[in-house]
Amino acid sequence: MGIKYDAVIFDLYGTLVDNPEGPGLKLEAYNRALEEIASTLRVPMDEFVQLWRNTVDLRMTGVFPSTEGYIIRLCHELGINPEADQVARASRMRLEQIRRQLVPRRDSLETLIQLRGFGYGIGLISDCTWETASLWPETSLAPLLDAAILSCQVGVRKPAPQIYELTCAQLGVVPDRCLYVGDGASDELAGAARMGMEPIRIRVPYERRPDDAQSWNGPEISELKQVVEHLA
Repeated sequence: MGIKYDAVIFDLYGTLVDNPEGPGLKLEAYNRALEEIASTLRVPMDEFVQLWRNTVDLRMTGVFPSTEGYIIRLCHELGINPEADQVARASRMRLEQIRRQLVPRRDSLETLIQLRGFGYGIGLISDCTWETASLWPETSLAPLLDAAILSCQVGVRKPAPQIYELTCAQLGVVPDRCLYVGDGASDELAGAARMGMEPIRIRVPYERRPDDAQSWNGPEISELKQVVEHLA
């Protein structure tokens, strides 16, 4: 293996696990789960789903301390005062939705194990919500990472420089000794490049490019295991 890098930093959704808002069945399941939550809360479905999508930044930067608090806020925005049991049921539904999404891609674990065996530090930067943060410790991915920076816990999202700096600090490395791997959402690749990291985009054949991904002319892979080949 080469010695150009000290660490490899990964995105989560669309990289180590599938993007929950991808095309086809995954997107249908995502929308259906939101509709079921709206039905449980007895709020107008279309308005609830739209408000949910419009407040993604609040969820991903941890503005509210809990899923329950966030759901109550949305209901109040829609002029609804939900019952406590409705909020509890809706929160459990949301948690189970995220749990189903946190399934590693078929080559994620093998790739991480190989990289650790070669001596690389392994980091994660994820724009995610409280549910992901609460479930993260129980995933099979968590023990294989040396640092996991989750936006809802640190209050900033990619491509803010602070989120990359925090990851490097926890790994004990400098940015220009890091390879960054992501699907390109949230301008993450350009953000990593501005910090001095080398970005590489993963674009699996069965997922379309994220709507907020920027154009990319750099290196690209279609499977995670190609990260190991890229480092060789």
